[in-house]
Amino acid sequence: MVLTVSNSYVEGKWLDTDREQVDIINPYSNEKIGVQYLATKDDVERALEASYRSKKEIKQIPSLKRANILKNAAALLTERKEEFAKLLSSELGKPLKNTLDEIDRSIETLELSGEEAKRLHGETMPGDVSSRGMNTMAATIRVPVGVVAAITPFNAPLNLVCHKIGPAFAGGNVTILKPAPQTTLIATALLNLLFEAGFPKNSINMVLGGVEVGQQIVSDDRVNVISFTGGIVASTNISQIAGIKKQLYELGGNAATIVHEDADLNRAATQCARTGYSNSGQSCISVQRIYVHDSVVDEFTEKLVEEVAKLKVGDPLDPATDVGTLVDENAANRIMNWIDEAVKSGAEVLHGGEKNGASVVPTVLKNPPKEAKVVCEEVFGPIVSVIPYSELEEAVAEADNSPFGLQVGIFTNKIDLAYKVASEMEVGGVVINGTSNFRLDHWPYGGVKNSGIGREGPRFAVQELTESKMIVLRMD
Repeated sequence: MVLTVSNSYVEGKWLDTDREQVDIINPYSNEKIGVQYLATKDDVERALEASYRSKKEIKQIPSLKRANILKNAAALLTERKEEFAKLLSSELGKPLKNTLDEIDRSIETLELSGEEAKRLHGETMPGDVSSRGMNTMAATIRVPVGVVAAITPFNAPLNLVCHKIGPAFAGGNVTILKPAPQTTLIATALLNLLFEAGFPKNSINMVLGGVEVGQQIVSDDRVNVISFTGGIVASTNISQIAGIKKQLYELGGNAATIVHEDADLNRAATQCARTGYSNSGQSCISVQRIYVHDSVVDEFTEKLVEEVAKLKVGDPLDPATDVGTLVDENAANRIMNWIDEAVKSGAEVLHGGEKNGASVVPTVLKNPPKEAKVVCEEVFGPIVSVIPYSELEEAVAEADNSPFGLQVGIFTNKIDLAYKVASEMEVGGVVINGTSNFRLDHWPYGGVKNSGIGREGPRFAVQELTESKMIVLRMD
């Protein structure tokens, strides 16, 4: 395999390789597939200064030009879809069928961002509604915030970078990007593509590294907005050191799906099996807890296990593979520990519960206690738990009994009941007759409670990454 290199990009150029080197390992084959060079404290300082220095220049780029550049990037990514998908599968262990889907979503995200660059609308407001405002009027316009710090995770490392850089550039901002340390090759490939598409070289700086690099960025006063996708521990740390600046968080969840007594069980079982284990469950909205009515729990569970057994676990680059690896073997070891804990506390393993390297066989647990980690914390792995209930109010209460509130799903043919559940639950999104794990990239996406602050989706992110400026005209 040809080795590839990822390095930081600062002040319009890729930095030298005379820095600390870290090997990049394919989690499926354990082969070394590349190296990354970590940014120094001085590199980060230069990136911050360069971003701050460039914001007025990037702000002046016309909306039409920004829109065309983003659409050029989408077109280039379309041409290189297979190349990017294979790189992503090799670096992350995500099955090719999933990475091809992620490339499609990334293309759409860039296209949508380009459209939003043309929709930075304001409004006019008369002053004469006030006795003090005769012969006055006001107009609002959207203006860039300036410097956007984008910190992204490993689980959807291409699309989530696009969800930050795309809207940021559409709004006329400069981005300083810190991608997840596990997926720097795909970030490097994307930056090269963006510059080829016409992104100004001073519109993005990228620094590679861990916690210290992130802390240096988010604590700096030259950053105007922090857009972070990741976990609650990191977000809490960011909020404590960030100071007075806007902070956007897309965090985790322990997503629930409710299967009511009147549900189409075949449909529910098929969708839960498909969306509970895609990307080995490494998704914030991956199906984790399934609350099933007593009267149908046995039938549903049997169908679910049948569907899960059909999933092919194996080489991520095999087009037939449904489930690849977790991000590394440490993550797989944690998953096995959580399964063992659930079993010791009374859960029954109906399928899976086995590990091979960084791969964990899709696991179905029955009736773990609510105190088990697989229920009350974010699994971020290929475990789905089936939990029976007798009254719908009980299922809603248990599903809502969580520090998280991202998305939930409910299967029922009673639309009034579905809407009642949707209105009552304290979450960012409810999917009726679908699982929690359904998202379209032009919809508002985000949660409440410990699942985040703000919304992604280009239209909504552009609003978060621009400010409203008022201009008043007095006609004395």
